[in-house]
Amino acid sequence: MTRRTLIAGNWKMNMRAESAAALAKGIVDAVGNTPPVDVAVCPPSVYLAPVADVVAGSSVGLGAQNLYPESDGAFTGEVNAAMLTDIGCRYCILGHSERRQLMGETDKDVSTKLHAALAGNLIPIVCVGETLEQRESGTTEDVIAKQIEGSLAGLDEARAAGIVIAYEPVWAIGTGKTASKEQAEEVHVFIRGLLTKQFGGEVAEQIRIQYGGSVKPGNAAELLAQPNIDGALVGGASLKVDDFVAIINAS
Repeated sequence: MTRRTLIAGNWKMNMRAESAAALAKGIVDAVGNTPPVDVAVCPPSVYLAPVADVVAGSSVGLGAQNLYPESDGAFTGEVNAAMLTDIGCRYCILGHSERRQLMGETDKDVSTKLHAALAGNLIPIVCVGETLEQRESGTTEDVIAKQIEGSLAGLDEARAAGIVIAYEPVWAIGTGKTASKEQAEEVHVFIRGLLTKQFGGEVAEQIRIQYGGSVKPGNAAELLAQPNIDGALVGGASLKVDDFVAIINAS
């Protein structure tokens, strides 16, 4: 089957309100009403509102970078799925390597957030990926298998079809290094196989698997041409309209 490509920009902890709105407007204007792929931008939570105003009614979707899994309560500083959908979010990034490494998030944490996101009608973008040490030691597949199994624990076939997986080799995030198209495709094929074992072939063929890790205009086309790479989760290059749009157009 044909999976619709998803290009999502993870703005991380960058921008200010005015520049975030300007970036979003530049992307909306450049993408137009009928882009050939799905497009999303994921600004910092404090700028979701102004960006939501800009992308409202456009073909550009809004995403959050994280959520807290509880529905309400005394959780100072946190934002839940209902709040995100209320402000206009459609997507939510979960388990990014920076949160796993810097904030200590576990596969169990990601799984809990995954179920909260789905219950809140958000499309989760679940990140997995190995470190350089793990790749060099030959344990990439073991690491990815553990992350997939743990992060998607308790997920049924009906809901699995609507999630997105983002394979982001940690050694290629923000380093300027990029997995070769062959390296990336190999891991995407492996992930598709894991999803087939967990949910069956029909569902696995519906799940989009993005690549992330220093995706740029210069390497986007060859990566996105691979049969099991269904889009990109873009970091630094999503902060410039021309670069992000070039990646979209390379799809």
